[in-house]
Amino acid sequence: MNKLAFHGLVVILFFLGSVAMAQTRDQGNSREPSAKSDRGATYDVRMSKQKKKGKSKNSLASQYDRKVEEHHELVKANAKKNEKIAKEMEKPQYSDPTYFGHKKEPKKRPPGKKKFCKECGMTH
Repeated sequence: MNKLAFHGLVVILFFLGSVAMAQTRDQGNSREPSAKSDRGATYDVRMSKQKKKGKSKNSLASQYDRKVEEHHELVKANAKKNEKIAKEMEKPQYSDPTYFGHKKEPKKRPPGKKKFCKECGMTH
């Protein structure tokens, strides 16, 4: 019972403290404009002027054209890179299964003289 009373007292004190802090701010009754609202008004005016300058139709169109041009250049570069990779994969090292991933085709030794290959992990 003692713990329950203690926790209830803590909750009540917390609630009263928050209510007291909420009532100390009295900005609605002052008749003078505060410094914050004055700064905010000039800031809004400046920002609206800057927005009008930056959003002209010509600049948006030129920006769009630049983005399209960059995209086409990127597509061409990727196509060229993919062609180079495809040409590289046509080599027998990659396309012929008898190479086992070696640059040169491994030698075919008789069964008694086969050696362990560190590169592919097989004996040949």
